[in-house]
Amino acid sequence: MRTRLDCLPCFLKMALFGIREACPGQEEVHEAVIKQWAARFSEADLCESPPSLAGRLFREISHYVGDVDIFKKQKDESNKRVLELLPDIRNRVLSSDNPLLAALGVSIIGNYMDCSVMGEYDWESELGSLEKGLDKNLFDCFLEQLWKEKSLLILGDNAGEIGLDTVLVELLKQEGIKITYAVRGCNILNDATLVDAKFVGMTDLCDVITSGVDTPGTVLDRCSADFRFVLDAAPVILSKGQGNFESLWGVIPNVFYAFKVKCPVVADITGHPVKSSLFCQES
Repeated sequence: MRTRLDCLPCFLKMALFGIREACPGQEEVHEAVIKQWAARFSEADLCESPPSLAGRLFREISHYVGDVDIFKKQKDESNKRVLELLPDIRNRVLSSDNPLLAALGVSIIGNYMDCSVMGEYDWESELGSLEKGLDKNLFDCFLEQLWKEKSLLILGDNAGEIGLDTVLVELLKQEGIKITYAVRGCNILNDATLVDAKFVGMTDLCDVITSGVDTPGTVLDRCSADFRFVLDAAPVILSKGQGNFESLWGVIPNVFYAFKVKCPVVADITGHPVKSSLFCQES
């Protein structure tokens, strides 16, 4: 999807939050970053996807803070909180009428752990309705493809969320599905990297690879050649998170998307209201 004007204020919000975390009290640095980003808007190509454009802008912050993971605190807190709750969450999933669908539901709820909306949504409060609103017919089609192909590529999204994804991966492995899980190639926002995959135990469950991207979404022209080979060969793809949706919707056919609708722009595109848990596929 292309970037809309409504996306630009969100970019500034994320930039200000991040630079304040990285450089607390340094108002002159905060001002410089925001002014620089605002100036870039005048020359921005809105045909780019939001993750592509945001990644380009976030790379410029390194000029002020160096190679620093500015959202490390939020990522660590999310991962630790998920691991604290995971035994209870796993029990809820396994005791549900449809554990696989419930596991997908909880992994979507985890998509709320997003630095762009931190403080706006409470993911823990939704754990009582794991399968709420999901397209069960489409999920059955998804499972049919998995039973046939026995292979799944999952495009991961946020830290914390990746810990909840382990429940779904565990259940699918028990069904004989080979899982490959992709994370970002470097630190960008609070997106999951190999560090997070190891911390939550995903690397103990399945093959974990990096897409090579330095963008908050799987932007194809920023992916490594090795990852593109895996992506192109994958018989079934599950794309987690709104950033991956924004990067791939209208770009790759037959992808299954699982995420929380977190902004009016995506709500307009999908026809589903903000706060919806969405499992969909482009027709």
